[in-house]
Amino acid sequence: MDALCLALSLISFTLQPVYWGDFSMIDAERRLLANALLDPSNQKFVLLSDSCIPLFNFTTTYSYLVNSKLSYISSYDEKRKSGRGRYNPQMSPNITIQDWRKGSQWFEVNRDLALAIVDEQNYYNLFKEYCHPPCYNDEHYLPTMVNILYGELNSNRTITHVDWSIAGPHPRKFVRSEITEEFLNSIRFGSNECVYNDNTTPMCVLFARKFTPGTLKPLLMFAPLLFGTKY
Repeated sequence: MDALCLALSLISFTLQPVYWGDFSMIDAERRLLANALLDPSNQKFVLLSDSCIPLFNFTTTYSYLVNSKLSYISSYDEKRKSGRGRYNPQMSPNITIQDWRKGSQWFEVNRDLALAIVDEQNYYNLFKEYCHPPCYNDEHYLPTMVNILYGELNSNRTITHVDWSIAGPHPRKFVRSEITEEFLNSIRFGSNECVYNDNTTPMCVLFARKFTPGTLKPLLMFAPLLFGTKY
């Protein structure tokens, strides 16, 4: 099946509900990729939420993504209950406990990997049948599938900053009073060094979440300083 037919086969022109923690989230991600793949000029695909903000200007972000040798899907072996504890042995032998991975839902992939995600059926069907809460597909399907099939194409890290310092199923929300130049720069350059095209760099994330609507005004105030733009 060629890329156009492959993408069209996944697209539904009717509204379909999506529920948190449900497999419908994986279907929604695949439909988004399928739609974007219909434009052959699209070479990089980034999944963001409505609470995400960019941390750098467009030119910097574009250059970082277009020139990267790898895609960015967080994928790691979490041996605790929130990781390996969610593995269903019924997925064996296609997926073993050693294959099982966890990661962030927010990804960036190149065109080849996006096509592979849209086309993949074997692991998709296994997750649909055997991964139910407290197993959350959006945290395990792509990290596990890509680790098994396309590990050499992936950096195993995300480019979206999230603060998990609080306990609970959702990350911390940032509010208006927190938005300062120092705070934003701590996110932009405050991570540990990471690898980009075989070199270490302090620039590890391009986006951040979760920012509440009330942060819009101070974010716009700092935009010229951080992004080199005027509003």
